[in-house]
Amino acid sequence: MLPYNIDHVAIAVRDLDAALADLKEQYGTEPLSREVIESQGVEEAMVPVGASYIQVLQPLGPETPVGRFVEKRGEGLHHIAFSVPDIEAAIEHLESTGVRLIDHEPRVGGGGNRIAFVHPSAFAGTLVELVELVEEPT
Repeated sequence: MLPYNIDHVAIAVRDLDAALADLKEQYGTEPLSREVIESQGVEEAMVPVGASYIQVLQPLGPETPVGRFVEKRGEGLHHIAFSVPDIEAAIEHLESTGVRLIDHEPRVGGGGNRIAFVHPSAFAGTLVELVELVEEPT
């Protein structure tokens, strides 16, 4: 299983509007999409950076996974996401190597993409997300 791209790097913030204003002022970039994902307890914005994105995440409440992250660690890097062509094959490969997974089955994430998370203990304390895009990148 080889990822073919870094899909995004996720940054957890307390105030999505303020973070997006900072990105616009400092780097001249604006989000291509913004949506609430109730099932994950976040509002997210996807900001293009080259062929990848910065995903800016604001928790919908303090008891959500991102809300607990922000309360415990503060704002900052939340996870890195790799695009994979076949998420089931990627999960199967990781399971065969003994990697601890959070998701053993894909679920629906932002933009309708299929996602699964790998536990931070598997890679230097970093949460990894696998993303199978609903449409292949061009």
